[in-house]
Amino acid sequence: MGKGDYTEMGGVGEAFLTTHWSLIKAAGSAGQDADRALIGLLMEKYWRPVYCYLRRKGYDNEQAKDLTQGFFHEMVLGHRLIEKADAAKGRFRSFLLIVLNRYLINVHNAETARKRIPKERLVPLDFVGSCDLPESLAAASPEDSFNYAWVSGLLERTLEEVEAKCHEDGLSPHWRLFHDRVLEPILSRSEPPSLAELCQRYALAAPGTASNMIVTVKRRFQDALRQRLREASLSEDGTQEELLELQRFFPEIAQDPK
Repeated sequence: MGKGDYTEMGGVGEAFLTTHWSLIKAAGSAGQDADRALIGLLMEKYWRPVYCYLRRKGYDNEQAKDLTQGFFHEMVLGHRLIEKADAAKGRFRSFLLIVLNRYLINVHNAETARKRIPKERLVPLDFVGSCDLPESLAAASPEDSFNYAWVSGLLERTLEEVEAKCHEDGLSPHWRLFHDRVLEPILSRSEPPSLAELCQRYALAAPGTASNMIVTVKRRFQDALRQRLREASLSEDGTQEELLELQRFFPEIAQDPK
């Protein structure tokens, strides 16, 4: 799982995380420290989709890293992106992709981007080596690679949140059942264990008990997922649109609890 989103940076924490668009508006009017922190949070959400998009465009690992760094330095931290963002025009990530393509036209090559990057890089990309896609997306377009990276990152953050809350609320057994029955089979592309097997594994009285415990976590996950999708959209229709795209890439995990 990736790094959490609610780490305090320069004194800025959860209070600013209402929606992506409110983040952007706050970044344009906050003080310098808060401004950098808010943009840092945006980078945490979007550097991987940008990097994966560039890799799919044909740039190698180092070129894609340099262009990613340059894009965030000039277009995000430099506020040109913030100034032009318009919530009325739809999803922020669609807007981000348009601006990224304009940036690529203006920069021409990774060497030019490298020269524009400050000595202290904005995002720690040294550990990035590839942008792996599932077999079903082997021939995906750069846009699908971008969207897949964003969606998979959102799922990682949501699952981390739900797992932490389950442990906090004394529902660790519920999480383990959800992990073994739902999450792990999806990740490993394997058959899920039967409820009877899980009952034996965790000393539960009946399959119905295990099923109810799993549904409890599924409902928590769906609630958390919809909340995160609302953060990236402006309306219920926008949330539903985001959910449909998530279901396109992860149909099993995005389904309603049963």
